[in-house]
Amino acid sequence: MTTVEIHASPGDLARAAAALFTERASGAVSARGRFTAALSGGRTPEAFYSLLAKAPFTTGIPWDRVHLFWGDERCVPPEHGESNYRLARERLLDHVPIPPENVHRMRGEMDPVEAATLYEGLLREFFGPCGEPCPAFDLVLLGLGEDGHTASLFPGSPAIRESSRRVSAQYVDAHKGWRITLTPPAINAARLAAFVVSGKGKAAAVRDVLEGPFRPETLPAQAIRPARGELRWMLDRDAARLLTPRNGEAP
Repeated sequence: MTTVEIHASPGDLARAAAALFTERASGAVSARGRFTAALSGGRTPEAFYSLLAKAPFTTGIPWDRVHLFWGDERCVPPEHGESNYRLARERLLDHVPIPPENVHRMRGEMDPVEAATLYEGLLREFFGPCGEPCPAFDLVLLGLGEDGHTASLFPGSPAIRESSRRVSAQYVDAHKGWRITLTPPAINAARLAAFVVSGKGKAAAVRDVLEGPFRPETLPAQAIRPARGELRWMLDRDAARLLTPRNGEAP
């Protein structure tokens, strides 16, 4: 099932994302005793992370039962300014009572291939023996690049066609650097995969991914199609401005 939500402003979008995280955390802990989420990088999550670190959101989350993973990471040390982990730590992790052992970061400081293999093993150990699909995150948060990429699945990346490995190391020519990323099999096993997208600069990519022909090699975000779970697009009005109006209403 795919749903599209359009929010009036970036602030409203951040609040909706924080409410979704809180709701899913509470529900997962009640149903299964823990909540597993993969966080996204980039600039859009900053406001969302900051909200989660404050009341009323933070007090509604059973942090001792939350396990956080990452959808992708730049191959830099954890204190580097480009580190996705550092962003989450500064905005969120340093301000909430999550046990350190519940934070499962990608090791961007290591050799990329070794780091991807290590994270693959971590996921398989954490989620236990499994068939297909596996692992089953409760929530995977995703962003969207202007080129249609998500996580570190960039146009033309071999990881888009991955069918067995859950984690891959990729050299990204456009950014002149290595990335570690979850692959489509890992993301598509999630109970909920949620794109959180803000800004006019993303509007063309949003339109192309949601309304254009299926071309995942060119628009990797189209490869995200949860096998048994839910796909949700959470957009602010600027990001949705090029979508075809529905039900007689403008985006």
